[in-house]
Amino acid sequence: MISVPRNDTSVVGRWWWTVDRWSLGAVLLIMAVGVMLTMAASPPAAERIGADSFHFVRRQLLFLPIALGIMLAISLAPPRMVRRLALVVFAIGLIALAATMVVGTEIKGARRWISLPGFGTLQPSEFVKPSLAVISAWLFAQKKLNPRFPGFLLATLLFAAVLGMLLVQPDLGMSVVVTVVWAAQFFLAGLPLWLAVVGTGMAGVGLVGAYLSFSHVQSRIERFMNPDAGENYQVNTALEAFMNGGMFGRGPGEGTVKAQLPDAHTDFVMAVAGEEFGLIACLIVLLLFAFVTLRSMSRIMNETSLFIMLAAAGLVIQFGLQAFINMASTVQLMPAKGMTLPFISYGGSSAVAMAVAVGMMLALTRERAGLGEAA
Repeated sequence: MISVPRNDTSVVGRWWWTVDRWSLGAVLLIMAVGVMLTMAASPPAAERIGADSFHFVRRQLLFLPIALGIMLAISLAPPRMVRRLALVVFAIGLIALAATMVVGTEIKGARRWISLPGFGTLQPSEFVKPSLAVISAWLFAQKKLNPRFPGFLLATLLFAAVLGMLLVQPDLGMSVVVTVVWAAQFFLAGLPLWLAVVGTGMAGVGLVGAYLSFSHVQSRIERFMNPDAGENYQVNTALEAFMNGGMFGRGPGEGTVKAQLPDAHTDFVMAVAGEEFGLIACLIVLLLFAFVTLRSMSRIMNETSLFIMLAAAGLVIQFGLQAFINMASTVQLMPAKGMTLPFISYGGSSAVAMAVAVGMMLALTRERAGLGEAA
């Protein structure tokens, strides 16, 4: 049991009494679930590539402590330091995102990753996503404080640059997440009604354009609308896993469908949870993500700093939206999309990038009374 006196004025002491300990606890539980599901889902995937059964488990156990340390370290930072960190991460991430078009590793027809010796593959967009939210929040806030400052224009240009590079890869799922977060922040910052109408229309045109331009998008949408129109192997296998698991699951290690799912340890990890631990366990995971999202949103409702409110809202929306897309596509509530479940799906860059995002979210949702921290 951690015991920190309320009169402790050290950095850690002040952090302990101002950070949202409930959300932090829920995130730690999500990480623990991720370790358990990686151990359950990854052995068949490792064997398919000729590695030993615990190849992915060892790698995930290497990255998760690093991610946890990064998350806790960032959560100690004041808002000004969060903003500076976001600027550094965004600058490096944007350069790396541009580099994927030249030296990127192609996987399943997309160039979203950069190979790093001794690390594996790094997905720059995972780091650009949260840092863009923080920088856009600062630009929007500066525009409201100083009407002559071109904050809206600069935020739009940065968003357009990131969106363009994501579409070139192509990564429509990440493009949707970035767009939704940016649009939500713009709306909260006081987006004029006519711009909201125009933006909604442009988003609709963009989705139609993506459908007409990208064959894989067209295929996934058509398979979703008409399951008999094409191959739905992974989704159908995932649904079979949920049916096999029932309410309480078949038991740890007793699942069979994971051996047939190529992405059981990444995009379809919830199918493994459903088969081996059952519907109740899946609902608990869902409630953990919903709890962190809703509680974090409630903590920023009375925030007086526009920058903190916009930045925290953007990060919270990212966290909740990514979890929703992963789980919804697994049970065919939306077209299949390769997107990791935060801290649960296997992936080093995903875990570290999400740690950066959640660390900034925890830092920005700390209670500010008496801290004297400038935004």
